[in-house]
Amino acid sequence: MEKAILINLATNKKEKDTAEESMLELKGLAQTAGAQVVQEIFQARPKISPKYFIGKGKVSEISCLKDELQANLIIFDNNLTPIQQRNLEDEISGKIIDRTQLILDIFAQRARSKEGKLQVELAQLNYLLPRLLGKGQALSRLGGGIGTRGPGEKKLEEDRRRIQDRISKIRKDIFKVQRRRANQRKSRKKGPIPLVSLVGYTNAGKSTLFNCLSKEKMLTSSQLFATLDPVLRRITFSDGLYFFLSDTVGFIKKLPVALIEAFKATLEEIKEADCICHMIDTTSSYYDSQVEAVENILSELGVVDIPIIKVFNKIDLLPNKTQLLKKNTRPNNMAVYVSAKTGDGIQALKENIRSILFKGLKIFYLSIPRSDKKIIPSFPKWAIVLKSRENGDYSELKIMADPKSVLNYLPYIKKGEKNC
Repeated sequence: MEKAILINLATNKKEKDTAEESMLELKGLAQTAGAQVVQEIFQARPKISPKYFIGKGKVSEISCLKDELQANLIIFDNNLTPIQQRNLEDEISGKIIDRTQLILDIFAQRARSKEGKLQVELAQLNYLLPRLLGKGQALSRLGGGIGTRGPGEKKLEEDRRRIQDRISKIRKDIFKVQRRRANQRKSRKKGPIPLVSLVGYTNAGKSTLFNCLSKEKMLTSSQLFATLDPVLRRITFSDGLYFFLSDTVGFIKKLPVALIEAFKATLEEIKEADCICHMIDTTSSYYDSQVEAVENILSELGVVDIPIIKVFNKIDLLPNKTQLLKKNTRPNNMAVYVSAKTGDGIQALKENIRSILFKGLKIFYLSIPRSDKKIIPSFPKWAIVLKSRENGDYSELKIMADPKSVLNYLPYIKKGEKNC
């Protein structure tokens, strides 16, 4: 296990005020990557050093501390330029990585599908390409471990042209993924089956909620980014009504632009949702800023005019729920309070989802004679077929649809119509 020293620099009051939260998150990321954190260092200075990022005196202090603590990894909570990273490695004589490289390393560990691995490799190569110039010796000196997973040293030591060729090839492969996903979405959109997307800050409990709703057994973990590859499942209500539920990677502050760009093929699913469930960890001391971070990323993705339910999770761990409920109970604020672990509040969440997805729809019972059976295959294009059965010379169906859509089928409607 690598021993890591964490570095955070603040140049203004806002960064100073959020330094503790940011360092706590960086520590979680480092531990998720497999490092043991042996020291945390914070520096406040009016501006960033173009040469070292931090001050020259702090560089000397870290160099001595590294030897004293036998640390072999220095992680910056901020992003470093290639020159700053190279200068720091020369002065400290050790491996230096920044927040982006750390997150990319975790993603490289967690990607399981071919698509996920391609997306991570693209992000890594785009990040590392400007850092290759003059780094052959540094790379061979650093060896393996955190910050070197993924493409690997052999690929990184290839000349820039070959790496650019690899980037071009990956982009083409990802474009095929995007096209395939677009076709899948287009196929889904031909029918009326709605889609719900789970989003949230990493470790907010999305996977636990996904398991609770879908009765699946996906990996759940307190580690950051426990789930990376997207998952889609059908969720059915007791009366047969159903929708699709999608889950993907959790968000985080300072999420690398390279990752957002690389994962657009995956994140596009969110934009196609009919409803978004925004998972919020109520036990986090910083959940307000985490909510803001998620909302900012949704804005960057162009998510607009999609109903959002704020799902305040882990209420079973709260000593006092009253203050939370009071704070978030406002007009037009769609909020649900749940424990995805115990199931508390899940029924209320499902009712909220149902009211959004199927608002204005009604249930109809139809009886189609054998002579008109040719019209039945068209039903899934405009209605949700809940049940169908053969009854002598008739096909009996239970559907949910917009009343306007069934005007042409009024002769087939049986008694028993009711609101959803």
